Amino acid sequence: MIDSDGFRPNVGIILCNDVGRVFWARRIGQDAWQFPQGGIKKNESPEEALFRELEEEVGLAPADVEILGCTQGWLRYRLPRRLIRHHRKPVCIGQKQVWFMLRLTAPEDSVRLDLCDQPEFDYWRWVDYWEPMRQVVFFKRNVYQRALTQLAPLIFPFDIPEPPAMARRQSGAGRRRR
Repeated sequence: MIDSDGFRPNVGIILCNDVGRVFWARRIGQDAWQFPQGGIKKNESPEEALFRELEEEVGLAPADVEILGCTQGWLRYRLPRRLIRHHRKPVCIGQKQVWFMLRLTAPEDSVRLDLCDQPEFDYWRWVDYWEPMRQVVFFKRNVYQRALTQLAPLIFPFDIPEPPAMARRQSGAGRRRR
């Protein structure tokens, strides 16, 4: 499903543990890391897509997590020109996403990356909150920064950790006027 502007509706999933570290997964057969995410099907709500993708990609059921919140409105990213498939109609130029912050309430061994026919990931680990911004593919960085910034107060209500210097530069903070 592609909207009239060429964006595919999608959900992004940030799964945290009790100490504020986040779930970071490696795409199968690649040296590419990301948060779980997936498309929203026709007549499916973002929350329904969240739970479907969570089960398909991570093996977790709704009872295994607590929804802490989600981003306001759509966060968009464009694909680099070389990744746009112009031979497919309608043409998808990027994704628009609603990001959810979840807390794992089940034991860690409940995470299963091999429960679907075509697994997305082959390995996962807990990482520091801002680490994904350093490692994600360049064209998703701005969306990751916006999602992590919006959702940080949900798990750090009193003391949000300092984002990496690269994030401050991208957002305009830390620049000196000349």
